[in-house]
Amino acid sequence: MKAVWCGEVIAQSEDTVVVEGNHYFPSSALRRELVRDSDTHTVCPWKGTASYYSLEVDGERNIDAVWFYPDPKPAASMVAGRVAFWKGVVVTDS
Repeated sequence: MKAVWCGEVIAQSEDTVVVEGNHYFPSSALRRELVRDSDTHTVCPWKGTASYYSLEVDGERNIDAVWFYPDPKPAASMVAGRVAFWKGVVVTDS
C-alpha cells in the first residue's frame, strides 16, 4: 500500500491494518522529512486520544493530514505504532 499526496509517496508498506476503512501504516514507513508536528488532539471513544502530523511537500502544507494513537486503548491495540491518513492523501495498492 502507498499513501500519496501532491505526487509524493508519504508512506509505503505491505503491512497495513485496516480499521474503520482506514489503512494504518507502520510508523517506520512514514517519510519523516515530510511531516511536521501538530498540537491537535482528538478523542475516539474506543481508540483513545489521537495526535496529528501535518504534511509539507514542495511548499504545500496539509494540516493534520496524518493521525496516530500514541497510547491506544486495549480494544485498539492493533493501531499502536501506526499512522493513518486523510485530507486528500490517497491510499492505493499500486
